[in-house]
Amino acid sequence: MAEQTAGTPESSTPNPGGATREVKLRIDESEMDSSYANTIRSYSTQDEVFLDFGMNLPVPGKPDEIIFRVKQQAVLNWRTAKRLALSLSNIIRQHEERFGEIDPQTQPEPKTGN
Repeated sequence: MAEQTAGTPESSTPNPGGATREVKLRIDESEMDSSYANTIRSYSTQDEVFLDFGMNLPVPGKPDEIIFRVKQQAVLNWRTAKRLALSLSNIIRQHEERFGEIDPQTQPEPKTGN
């Protein structure tokens, strides 16, 4: 098990009685899968948010057609979706502070190996 500590090694969490307690968080990445996505589709119900991650692929011989090949789906409750949105907001803000504003409408230029 690859152990990492998220944030600070110990965090305060409220108990039902209102007092806080220190909790050590361990992250187990031993069963983690990673995949690349260049597009996302989202939809929701009253209880959940669905995020489909995948690849936009051109259709050979049909320049006006693209296939969205869904590779993975994440289903979140609304509280977790809000935490994800806040976390992504912070990560994007930090990246843009270092490297400049990201335009979501333009495609990145291919990187060339030197």
